[in-house]
Amino acid sequence: MKIYQSSEIKNFSLLGASGSGKTTLIESMLLESEVIKRRGTVEAGTTVSDYFPVEKEYGYSVFPTVNNIEFLGKKLNIIDCPGSDDFVGGAITSLNITDTAIILVSAQNGIEVGTQSSFRYTAEHKKPVIFLLNKLDHPDADYDRTVEAIHATYGSKAVAIQFPVNVGPNFNALVDVLKMKMYVWKPEGGKPEIKDIPAELMGKAEELHGKLLEAAAENDETLMDKYFEQGELSEDEMRAGIRAGMALRDVFPIFCVCAGKDMGVRRLMEFLGNIAPSVDQTNPMVTTEGEEIKCDDNAPTSIYVFKTSVEPHIGEVNYFKVAQGVLRTGDDLQNMDRNSKERISQIFAVDGSIRTQVDELHAGDIGATVKLKDTRTGNTLNAKGADFTFGQIKYPRARYRRSVKAVNQGENEKMMQIIARQCEEDPTWRIEVSKELRQTIVSGMGEFHLRTLKWRLENNEKIQIEFGEPKIPYRETITKAARADYRHKKQSGGAGQFGEVHLIVEPYVEGVEPKEIYKFGGQEYKITPRDTQEVELEWGGKLVMVNSIVGGAIDARFMPAILKGLMDKMESGPLTGSYARDVRVIVYDGKMHPVDSNELSFRLAARNAFAQAFREAGPKVLEPIYEVTVLTPSDKMGDVMSDMQNRRGVILGMSSESGYEKLTARVPLAEIGNYSTTLSSLSGGRANFTMEPAEYQLVPGDVQEKLLAAYAAEQHDEE
Repeated sequence: MKIYQSSEIKNFSLLGASGSGKTTLIESMLLESEVIKRRGTVEAGTTVSDYFPVEKEYGYSVFPTVNNIEFLGKKLNIIDCPGSDDFVGGAITSLNITDTAIILVSAQNGIEVGTQSSFRYTAEHKKPVIFLLNKLDHPDADYDRTVEAIHATYGSKAVAIQFPVNVGPNFNALVDVLKMKMYVWKPEGGKPEIKDIPAELMGKAEELHGKLLEAAAENDETLMDKYFEQGELSEDEMRAGIRAGMALRDVFPIFCVCAGKDMGVRRLMEFLGNIAPSVDQTNPMVTTEGEEIKCDDNAPTSIYVFKTSVEPHIGEVNYFKVAQGVLRTGDDLQNMDRNSKERISQIFAVDGSIRTQVDELHAGDIGATVKLKDTRTGNTLNAKGADFTFGQIKYPRARYRRSVKAVNQGENEKMMQIIARQCEEDPTWRIEVSKELRQTIVSGMGEFHLRTLKWRLENNEKIQIEFGEPKIPYRETITKAARADYRHKKQSGGAGQFGEVHLIVEPYVEGVEPKEIYKFGGQEYKITPRDTQEVELEWGGKLVMVNSIVGGAIDARFMPAILKGLMDKMESGPLTGSYARDVRVIVYDGKMHPVDSNELSFRLAARNAFAQAFREAGPKVLEPIYEVTVLTPSDKMGDVMSDMQNRRGVILGMSSESGYEKLTARVPLAEIGNYSTTLSSLSGGRANFTMEPAEYQLVPGDVQEKLLAAYAAEQHDEE
């Protein structure tokens, strides 16, 4: 394989809705570049990109797949990203390390939620975009309707470079208004016959050519002046103008293909090689310190590992981008994140399941290596002279949670290790052992996402697992002041146990000081604060303990034990066993014994006094509230709103965004555990959503009663 210089390397993310034909397009590109001799199909499980067993089983992409296309002296690194929003992590990964996005749009289905999501991600990452219309041979394909939808959604920046002659089963020709030629294919596709544009199509071609000229000239003053003077630009000048407009996201070219028949693919590859920016012309990578790392072959070598996977018959494979310098076989690099050394024993250029060994890769290139000892996804490996890291890629928050355990309890530890390893492959899978919920929680982007994880565990690793409903991280607090005292006394021969604590509890509000006098049952209790301790709770809120002991009723050396006793109940609230928060405790009196008092006695006395007072202080259960944003087709808005209200959701606002309706609401976490599945069902898979934690709110009275009853029954069963 040829060694490519940075000026010859171009990196792309291939995005689009599920089913738009991305993997099929890659097959045709690999055929055109002679990597393969015949195209595989998704249906037969014979594609180069979807090579993991789970992808063959389900018939959809799960992981982003690196492909390198050698064409006309250029190397096109194209990462085929999963289309389902459940596997959005692949698109986020790819956009972080590539320079241009190709968004595939089905001419059959038009603009879909997956299209919208893809474009939104490109905007967030400020990447140039090429729209690619596919499936023009489908009986329901409609080029004009799809282009109108693109214009309605993304504006006049989307500029057609091609239009089809016959749309539908007889599709076999395109008019290219950049070259002003017509491309005609035989039924088997491949290399086209290039003809002059027929007279009956010239009017439309000239109209679109004029719009393309204007778009190309708008981003370059020299080109604009020439266009005004002469009314025309050369093809090379148009290319330069389009390239400049793409870099500014002011031009979104629209191309056409029929990937399944290899029609239009070669012309697309020419465009990518001629017009898309090379890696030395794009924005540099940025370190965690904000330093820009230019794509420079002469700088010390630095590579960024963006993906790690365990692959059939190979083991662990690390995929990387060369940030700067030249990576060569045998290089010794320092893992800056893990403070360890790694030797690069082999380097591969990758086409899905096909790996070609190479001796070196230059700055900006993408490749893979194996047999690294201590390198993980997100690590930076540097040669001497480079002292920086690129850090972890930021992914969306998980939207779907389940408790998980091995059917065979003896395999739980092994299950945890394997899931942790698989989280390296897809960082949007997450697993945690929740001390609070006393469950192992696995989370992801949706039901499909976790179902895929389960399939891999059961079929690849032979570990049967069970998913269950995760518990909700409720919080407990109080709404008024209350008083209690408790004496812990135990005599069992020899030294006994004795500790007595009197305390007052009240809601803690930032900036509000304790009162000087409290009244309970007609009796006044005067408070003289001697010391105050504030504990910032890991789960949010505070515990504030005020020492108001006078006359030495409790020795100061027992106050830490009293605080531990209070924390015992803050970690396991009296109502539901959930964490408690925002409570002030005033310890104002007590008793001790000169022989029998010890730290354990006061810890137990404080714990029980606190529990008694808490139950009398108007205790309330708080539930986590999430802000949910739904993007849905307008014809499904009514169903989505109705379902949201049935989930105790409070609608915050509605608006239109790029042809879709946007709904924002605040919803209890307890009501959205299965929302991804329901929303998919309601919208036919056309809607998606995001969710972020917002606040804790009091649960309604009827809900609190059910929670208390359930907790009481659970405690009784344990007894």
